[in-house]
Amino acid sequence: MFSILGTLFVGLIVGLIARALKPGDDKLGWIMTSILGVAGSFVASTVGALLGWYRPGQAAGWIASVLGAMALLLLYSLIKKKD
Repeated sequence: MFSILGTLFVGLIVGLIARALKPGDDKLGWIMTSILGVAGSFVASTVGALLGWYRPGQAAGWIASVLGAMALLLLYSLIKKKD
């Protein structure tokens, strides 16, 4: 239970950092920000494990998580721009 809450809290922080670092105006609420933050951390962990930077199941660091969240924010803004 606490690991899920901790993951969501870290995801929220990572999402907020990624939104602050990414230029442009993203109209996202805090729920979508935390979802993209958690997903960015997952993406960073998966890519890092595939590249041999992390062991399978090991969580990514803060910097990699923020970079993963920024990549997802960029992808999200490109998809929303097409609509």
